[in-house]
Amino acid sequence: MATSAVTAASPQYTISELAREFDLTTRAIRFYEDCGLLSPERSGPNGRNRIYTARDRTRLKLTLRGKRLGLSLAEIKELVDMYESPRDTVPQLKKFLVVLAAHREQLEQQLADLQVTLEEVSSHEREARRLLGESERKKRA
Repeated sequence: MATSAVTAASPQYTISELAREFDLTTRAIRFYEDCGLLSPERSGPNGRNRIYTARDRTRLKLTLRGKRLGLSLAEIKELVDMYESPRDTVPQLKKFLVVLAAHREQLEQQLADLQVTLEEVSSHEREARRLLGESERKKRA
């Protein structure tokens, strides 16, 4: 992976390498940087080249995991920042459980709403089939 700028102690990645590894656009990675989720070092003329560390790679991986769970970027940032803090993990885990419980509640409500919508669709399908059957019977008669 870290092909262009690797040190023995800590791997480094270019934006293109991370984009390829995580199947993202470089713009998405820059967006996460703008949100404060990533903080690459800069090199080259006017600091135009971004150099991502193993820490940035881990933060990106956690960000994508949070997105798959449906968390907001603000929630992800808070959790990722807590993940890196050297303090006791008990408060971090409690906060994570609170966030997950709220998200679960939201998903369960969405699921209930979808069930209602699916029942309505099924009802309309049954009615349409009934009307179609009546229409076809009248044509044959």
